[in-house]
Amino acid sequence: MPSTVLQSAVSDSVDDLIAAEEQTFLRRQPRSSEMIVRAREHLAGGATSNWQIAEPQAVWMSHGEGSKVYDVDGNSYVDMHGGYGASIAGHAHPAIVAAVSDRVRRGTHFAQPTEDAIWIAGELARRFGLPLWRFANSGTEATMDAIHLARALTGRDLIIKVEGCYHGHHDSVQVSVLPEADEIGPRDHPTGVPGNSGIPAAIRDLVIVVPFNDADAVARALSENRDRVAAMILEPIMMNAGIITPDDGYLAAIRDLVHQAGALLVFDEVKTGFTTGPGGVTALSGVVPDMVCLAKALGGGISVAAIGGTTEVMSAIADGRYEQVGTFNGNPLAMAATRATLSEVLTDDNYRHLDALGARMRRGLEATVARHGFDWYVVSVGAKGCVTFCADPVREFRDFLRVDARLGHLHWLIQHNGGVFLPPWGKVEQWLLSVQHDESDVDRFTANFARLAEVVAV
Repeated sequence: MPSTVLQSAVSDSVDDLIAAEEQTFLRRQPRSSEMIVRAREHLAGGATSNWQIAEPQAVWMSHGEGSKVYDVDGNSYVDMHGGYGASIAGHAHPAIVAAVSDRVRRGTHFAQPTEDAIWIAGELARRFGLPLWRFANSGTEATMDAIHLARALTGRDLIIKVEGCYHGHHDSVQVSVLPEADEIGPRDHPTGVPGNSGIPAAIRDLVIVVPFNDADAVARALSENRDRVAAMILEPIMMNAGIITPDDGYLAAIRDLVHQAGALLVFDEVKTGFTTGPGGVTALSGVVPDMVCLAKALGGGISVAAIGGTTEVMSAIADGRYEQVGTFNGNPLAMAATRATLSEVLTDDNYRHLDALGARMRRGLEATVARHGFDWYVVSVGAKGCVTFCADPVREFRDFLRVDARLGHLHWLIQHNGGVFLPPWGKVEQWLLSVQHDESDVDRFTANFARLAEVVAV
């Protein structure tokens, strides 16, 4: 999901550094190059998702173990990509291996519920403060159901969405995901920009775009569209534009505004759920929305999602006013992995371990930034973090457009060539710590970052 907006604060020598690192990258991965050629015969674009197509090429993986992943060329990496936030358990975690192995031998699909689903729903209710739950298979499915449910309950069509938030690839939310600077329009009435091709104008007209951290904009949108807004959906900590935390009181303020207008509040915690803490931002902030959407880290590497809600909201599912369905919802294999993740991986002790590693990483990175006097800063919440290559604080998406994408790409290449695997969109994505990382993994990351700082400072 890269942006092409480049407003660089560094010299053009960064381009030369990128070119040199890309050559190193390619020399290390001849088998990946061969596989891309083979894949293009029958795999569109030579990969299984467009987000796997990076510059200079996709990385083909062999296996993972503990905190490490291994590519097909035999190179090992400290995995801080984490499957875009899914692999908080690390790889081949013993508890998940045992749970999945046992379940495979007893059947993997019935399209009927199994007992694990009851335990998981109760645990999610405890962690997130919402009593009723349903399962799905991806974050996209979870947010799709949440939007449909909000419309079914309210009889209204419009959705308020934050500029720069990503909520999956269904039509209702594919608006102003990563728009370019020349597309966004005025700040007080942002233009709804299609987030992909094939999004009809009629769908875009159902989405009202507002900036993050601006409760007044939400109040204005509700006033201008009185009795027409079904819900507001947002990442309570934005994680599609680096990491942008909410101002004090912002989440509570928009909850109150939305409720006063007879609409619903939906937290998309697909990325923030479990990575920011045991109960996500919902528990951290104390602001409980009408619905929460979860996925990624929930299944310990197995595809699963969940939608939680108040009794009033979820009663529409219970009494059939809204049919929340899916052949693989509550799949026994996914439920087994999820129960193991919640009961044996995402424990208080492991969260203390993640907090200690995160603090160590942040100290090391901030020391490097201070030593070189760069106008960069580090943002971290729980197991996730990023370096923002920008002088001024980023409070919303339009601030994020100032970030130099080239520095993010160079950082990704240097980390990769130095044995740390990160998401390829360095301007957008974040690192993820897993419960199987240790101090040596963190220290490798900070050493690579120090090398970035040194070569840029020359």
